[in-house]
Amino acid sequence: MKYTSLIAFSCLLFIAMGCTNESAKNNSTSEVEALQTDPLPSWNEGSSKEAIITFVTKTTKEGGADFIPIADRIACFDNDGTLWSEQPMYFQLAFAIDQIKAMAPQHPEWKTTQPFQAVLEGDMETVMAGGEKALLQIIANTHAGMTTDVFERAVKDWMASASHPTTKKHYNEMIYQPMVELLNYLRANGYKTFIVSGGGIDFMRPWVEQAYGIPPDQVVGSSGKVKYDLVDDKPVLIKLPELNFIDDKEGKPVGIHQYIGKRPVFTAGNSDGDYQMLQWTSTATGYPRFGLIVHHTDAEREWAYDRQSHIGKLDKGLDDATKYNWLIVDMKSDWAKIYPADM
Repeated sequence: MKYTSLIAFSCLLFIAMGCTNESAKNNSTSEVEALQTDPLPSWNEGSSKEAIITFVTKTTKEGGADFIPIADRIACFDNDGTLWSEQPMYFQLAFAIDQIKAMAPQHPEWKTTQPFQAVLEGDMETVMAGGEKALLQIIANTHAGMTTDVFERAVKDWMASASHPTTKKHYNEMIYQPMVELLNYLRANGYKTFIVSGGGIDFMRPWVEQAYGIPPDQVVGSSGKVKYDLVDDKPVLIKLPELNFIDDKEGKPVGIHQYIGKRPVFTAGNSDGDYQMLQWTSTATGYPRFGLIVHHTDAEREWAYDRQSHIGKLDKGLDDATKYNWLIVDMKSDWAKIYPADM
């Protein structure tokens, strides 16, 4: 299996978490007024911003030909590369690697045992050369056997302490401010927003509400199996080293159907892993539909990549965007800022 596939495969197996966000619910008066004046202040004026506002306006105008009832205003967003950064490796993989390093003192044998030796030495090429077997070993040793509560605490602690190797920001500070504004704008107009990601559902649930205002029950992601057990007479859920569901590519429409129960009218992604979700949305009849692709074109403020990238490859999506009338958002020209802390 190639390096690209291995990274994607590893991220599909991560799982766990839940958090709260009062800030998304309690906007100050000034923030509300700002939204009324300009709902997308971090978006540059242009065709992309205009297209979004036009769609929301026409679909929420009662009596209009394009009106969508509130019950059917479903919007689904990919996470990695769409709502936050994903380079140089998926952040969930970075979490697993850090877990190996943290657990190493209790496992001296890892110093001479692959793939753990390579992880501890920072030799990612050797890790990936080990194939699925090596990645499954990493996952099994950092995830399986613990309760879901323990795993949730581990993710929260990591989010609070770990820093990205390039930006030096905490990983949950690397969310895209323009997309957070889009989520808020949609919700202010009666849309229900969901995350539909190939990433682990348990990994996302602890922090996405604080970051995006999306509660844990509106997260669809890849999942691993768990079992019910009693530990010291207390009921717990134990994580198992077995895959339950992969929410990527063809799996995304399946996940939406199984966990949401309605086809979305608004879908956003950034890679060919989101192609089927975008396609399934845009080809539906009845209501107007909106497909959005975040195109990473800003090597100075973030990263620039698409067709040849080992992460977030965007090839077929670029070719078929016109065919399906998907909006290609050019990060460099369409976004005035990238991250919330950017000036």
